[in-house]
Amino acid sequence: MRKLTYFIACSIDGFIGAPDGDAQFFMPFVDEEFLEDFLKAEYPDTLSTHGRRPLGIDDLENRHFDTIIQGRASYDLALEAGVTSPYAHLREYVASRSLKESPDPHVEIVADDVLGKVRELKAEDRELGIYLCGGSQLAGALIDEVDELVIKTYPVVLGSGMPMFGSGFDVAEFTLDGVRVFKNGVLVRTYSRKR
Repeated sequence: MRKLTYFIACSIDGFIGAPDGDAQFFMPFVDEEFLEDFLKAEYPDTLSTHGRRPLGIDDLENRHFDTIIQGRASYDLALEAGVTSPYAHLREYVASRSLKESPDPHVEIVADDVLGKVRELKAEDRELGIYLCGGSQLAGALIDEVDELVIKTYPVVLGSGMPMFGSGFDVAEFTLDGVRVFKNGVLVRTYSRKR
């Protein structure tokens, strides 16, 4: 069974973006150490294709994931930039009830039963896992299927905004597997699902 990993950036108080979803305030923390020693070295597959090309790493092999699922709001950020296949190095799925047709043949729209689709993807006999890219509502709907959390906590407090999991109250336990601290104050915690 493949793992579904929620690889997400958040504030100290657990928000992944402003109430409208904007998260540009995290970008100043993606400095050379964080980019080179963590994102490029360990998780190059989580960098968008249009971000990988200027960094000269478009040819790097995927290390953790070969599939991505993201929500409509996350996908819209790419569409607004004129990018229809933001993760061309992965199999791309977008959960959306409002997007009736995919603007790109490489991107499959999952309009109904996203939970069933994720279970189907997890059951595939493949070596690499599935990257849950957000957003909040999708993560909330899939929380029972999340096997691993990689939380990049940036040293800012937002006070309010988009929570990591947009769902009702429910307790889900995870075990801390590792913590990494960067000079710029970013903290990366990795957890695995306690089953």
